[in-house]
Amino acid sequence: MSSFDRISVTTDESNERIAHVLLDNEAQHNTLDLRTIQELDDAFTAADRDTDIDAIVLGTTADVFCSGADLGDLTEMVFEEGTRWMSQYFETIDVLRDTGKPTIAAIEGVCAAGGNELAMGCDLIVAGESARFGQPEVGVGSTAAGGGVQLLPLLVGEKRAREMLLLGEMYPATQMQEWGLVNRIVDDGSARDAAVSLADDVVSNKSPQAYRAIKTIMKTWTNIGMVNQEMARDMTAAVWDSDEFRDRAEAFVNREDQTPRSFTGSQPVDHE
Repeated sequence: MSSFDRISVTTDESNERIAHVLLDNEAQHNTLDLRTIQELDDAFTAADRDTDIDAIVLGTTADVFCSGADLGDLTEMVFEEGTRWMSQYFETIDVLRDTGKPTIAAIEGVCAAGGNELAMGCDLIVAGESARFGQPEVGVGSTAAGGGVQLLPLLVGEKRAREMLLLGEMYPATQMQEWGLVNRIVDDGSARDAAVSLADDVVSNKSPQAYRAIKTIMKTWTNIGMVNQEMARDMTAAVWDSDEFRDRAEAFVNREDQTPRSFTGSQPVDHE
C-alpha cells in the first residue's frame, strides 16, 4: 500500500486482508495537523475501496497513540482555515464510521482529545493496560466538538461524558472499560496484536453482509449526535480564532499557569 509522511500503512504479515493504519510521528506525540488528517483520510478511503482488504486496524508505531490536535497549528488559523480543518477531520472520521469493513483501534499510551475521537470512530477499541483516555480540550480553550461532545454521551452516558468533557481529566483504561468506552484491555505493547486477532476472527468467521447491516442500523444512533456537524465546525473555528484560545494554548505548550477568566451567564443583565 502507499507510503506517507506522518503515518505508515501496511498489511498484516499473517493476514494480508487486514490493513494497518499507524500514526507514525512520535517526535510530535502523534499530534494531528491537517496533513496528518488528510493522510489518514486517504489511507482509510484506500482500504475501504481495496477489494483485497477486509478490515482496518488503527494504531501507532510509538508508545503513544495520539495526544490530539497540534496546538501550534490551530493557533495560526483564522476562522475560514478552522472550518476547513474541521471539515476534513469530520470526513476522516466518517470514513471509519461508514465503511462496512471492521475498524478496530489499538491504543497504547495516551489517547487524548482528537485521538480519542478517532478511536471512537472505530467499531471497537482495544487498549494496553497503561493506556489513558480523555478529552482535555476545555483546559486549553478548545471544544472537543470533533466527536467528543457528540459521541461520548452515547457511549458512556451523559453524566460521565459531562465529567470527561467539562473537567478535562485523563482516565485509566480500566475505568474506560467500566464506563463503556473501551472493549478489551491487554498487556502493554500487545494492543495491535490483540486488535489483529479480533479483526481476523471477524473476517474469518462473521458474515460481511450481516456485519454491514448491523453497523449501518446502529449508526442511526450515533448519527443523532453528529447531526449538527456544521454548527460544531463553525463554533470550533470561532473558538480557535480567539484571543482566549491562543492565550491558553500558548500557556499549555510553554507549561505555564493558565490565567483565570470570568465565567458568564446566559440571562440578560440589568445594568441600571
